[in-house]
Amino acid sequence: MAGLDATDRRILEVLQASGRISNADLAERVALSASACHRRVQRLEADGVIRDYVALLNPRKMGVPTTVFVEISLSGQADDVLDAFERAVGRIPNVLECHLMAGSADYLLKVVAEDTEDFARIHRQHLARLPGVSQMQSSFALRTVFKTTALPLDG
Repeated sequence: MAGLDATDRRILEVLQASGRISNADLAERVALSASACHRRVQRLEADGVIRDYVALLNPRKMGVPTTVFVEISLSGQADDVLDAFERAVGRIPNVLECHLMAGSADYLLKVVAEDTEDFARIHRQHLARLPGVSQMQSSFALRTVFKTTALPLDG
């Protein structure tokens, strides 16, 4: 957050909630002229603070309402084992997130599926074939209580 002033943070807060807002509306919401607001957004993009703009889809409407968190332990920690695993897991379309962890598991995956039968298929066809896996534990989310993509911007 170094180098971001209060106006930058207000711009980012609005964009995180409403990425399709027009520059004119954004400028009005953050009390800037349209040209000054545009320059700031361009700088935030150029600096890599704003990484991308996306459409967030409704998993239920897309037919993948089931979320499964999968903890994976590998047989070793050598770079080639980690690299092979990460390359392979990155090719599985139902895996939304993959995190290298500290703790009891080496990796935590967030997987979406149609239902438990679909997850069994994903497990059988993809997860069980990942290189270097020694142990896997899956936990099904019963209900999403809270979910956001917005990062905290408090100064």
